[in-house]
Amino acid sequence: MTENRQEYDGGIVTIDAYHIRPGLAAIHLLVENGRAAIIDTGTNLSVPGVLAVLQQKGLHPESVDYVIVTHVHLDHAGGAGEMMRRFPNAMLVAHPRGARHMIDPSKLVAGSMAVYGEEGFHRTYGEIVPVPAERVIEAPHEFTVKLNGRSLLFLDTPGHARHHFCVFDERYGGIFTGDTFGLSYREFDVDGREFILPTTTPVQFEPEAAHASIDLLLSCQPRAAYLTHYGRVTQLRRLADDLHYMLDDFVRLAESVRNLDKTRHAQLTEKLGKYLLERLAAHGCRLAPADSLALLANDIELNAQGLEVWLDKA
Repeated sequence: MTENRQEYDGGIVTIDAYHIRPGLAAIHLLVENGRAAIIDTGTNLSVPGVLAVLQQKGLHPESVDYVIVTHVHLDHAGGAGEMMRRFPNAMLVAHPRGARHMIDPSKLVAGSMAVYGEEGFHRTYGEIVPVPAERVIEAPHEFTVKLNGRSLLFLDTPGHARHHFCVFDERYGGIFTGDTFGLSYREFDVDGREFILPTTTPVQFEPEAAHASIDLLLSCQPRAAYLTHYGRVTQLRRLADDLHYMLDDFVRLAESVRNLDKTRHAQLTEKLGKYLLERLAAHGCRLAPADSLALLANDIELNAQGLEVWLDKA
């Protein structure tokens, strides 16, 4: 283990993307007899850390066969074009609904700039690099690729986004879940017991689909899940139950402010923060409430926005 990585069995390495803060976003490296795949990319600013880990493991950029993005939100796919430029032998694997945005990222960039502003966007994500169409593989439900003989199965998992898949490593029983299996930050672990919460960010949150996708992941009987936010979790049955329960509670909280006008967003963020602090207290979290809220501030804001988009569509 080095400062920015955690290694697991099966040649799996969690690499910190250093997006916003340490421990928020992960890139997962899979190594199979000298060949490599990368699942989720962080941003352009994450690429040097990945190159350093490859070098530390005796791998060259030419050793990377696949760059895989679970979906095209920029904390998961913002560095894809730059990685493809650095990894000359790699193919990019994306959901059929998301692949075109990797080839022409202009809509992704425009949407993010509307949120962050041009200066804030470039500070957070750098320059988004298009991926040549001939280097993109679209992966529909139950599509597989082989990493030096190691089978990776792609599962269509809407709910967080309609352009989301998860990747099941059939040999080692790990599943790479992007945002489908929620968020689990290591700061909230209590005596090895993991805490999880849903992610309902804009703009395609769909509660029924999210529930179904969680059940689909569990039907594979994985031994571990590797979350982009953040790292490996293993208490999957309990965590899945918690996600189902909390998804329903998030929807109820959103419904409770449906008819408010100017105060709706402020009330919903306040309710989500209070609810998560109550869940953390029941979990036995030892952090001060203010520290917990600081760690969750970005997620609470984005979750509230996504729930409001869902309310307006409903």
